[in-house]
Amino acid sequence: MTELTIYERAGGQEFFDALVAAFYRGVQEDSLLLPMYPEDLTDAHSHLSLFLSQYFGGPRDYEATRGHPRLRMRHAEFRITKRARDAWLLHMRAALEEVGQLLAVDDRAEISEYFEMAARQLRNV
Repeated sequence: MTELTIYERAGGQEFFDALVAAFYRGVQEDSLLLPMYPEDLTDAHSHLSLFLSQYFGGPRDYEATRGHPRLRMRHAEFRITKRARDAWLLHMRAALEEVGQLLAVDDRAEISEYFEMAARQLRNV
């Protein structure tokens, strides 16, 4: 028997859509991060939600529509300082806290660890 993925245990795409919506509510109030995003966040929301879904074991829809994630390349044009990294993590942690209450502790921890690693690697200043 195959072990379920975090994507499956979290409830599928609905969980990741809610997580990303909560994250972007924080970004919309953040004067440091908001200028790094397009005025219309619809595509950014979709891209992040599909990426996270795929990363945590969901369908490969992100790769099918956007190709390889190439996260460092996609973020290279932005000045990601320690302050920006910390702000991004603050909003992502708050989003996980808001929508992840029903997740197992280990799953929340694994998601959080991924966010910390990704934020650390994308810092470029």
